[in-house]
Amino acid sequence: MSSTVIVPPPNSSSVTRNVPRLTERARALLTELNLHFAGVAALGVLVLYLLVHLVIVWQGLNANDDNALATQHSRLVVAEIAAKPLRGLDAKLADSTRQADAFYAKRLPYATSQVAAELGKLAGTTNVRLTRAQYGYDPVLTGPHALTQVRIDASIAGDYRPVVEFINAIERDKSFFVINGINLTGQQTGLVNLRIRMTTYLRSPEVGEAEASDKNASANAGTNPGTGGAQ
Repeated sequence: MSSTVIVPPPNSSSVTRNVPRLTERARALLTELNLHFAGVAALGVLVLYLLVHLVIVWQGLNANDDNALATQHSRLVVAEIAAKPLRGLDAKLADSTRQADAFYAKRLPYATSQVAAELGKLAGTTNVRLTRAQYGYDPVLTGPHALTQVRIDASIAGDYRPVVEFINAIERDKSFFVINGINLTGQQTGLVNLRIRMTTYLRSPEVGEAEASDKNASANAGTNPGTGGAQ
């Protein structure tokens, strides 16, 4: 039996001894590269995450800014609409006061005698007969601008057309009259009898009007002792 002896080549022992060292060094290099790449990759992922988060936050801020601007604009529009009726309010109040004073002075009487005289004038103009008129009073306002409601219950008689003209004249008269009701109380030989209920208001007389009213009352009292003018 023969045995074959393998003779290693020259310096084979040194090569064999250096292989582990080379392998370990390569592993070490590979490990460092891997760690470096891993760190770079992790850093890249972190940067990408921060960028995405920044974009989301920026979009959210823009959306919030748009919503805030829209809300402020809506509030501004509402405030302008609410303030519009108040613009020039002082001038409007002054104008309304002048109109009210003119209405009081021109269309509201200050004595019952004026009401009775105006109704009598309308009856004579339209050719109807005013048979009676009863008055009731209800104070509405007191003080310097006192106002009294006057309820009038009157009866008239006349032909159909003059009666209609009388009613129309009351509604168009410069004195303020409101017709509350009309009832037919009788009709005979072409004549119509109506009962009319109306409302007007007595205002406080001005200084000159008060003096004239007092003079008229005194004159009526002297002419008709025991009677007084209705105010």
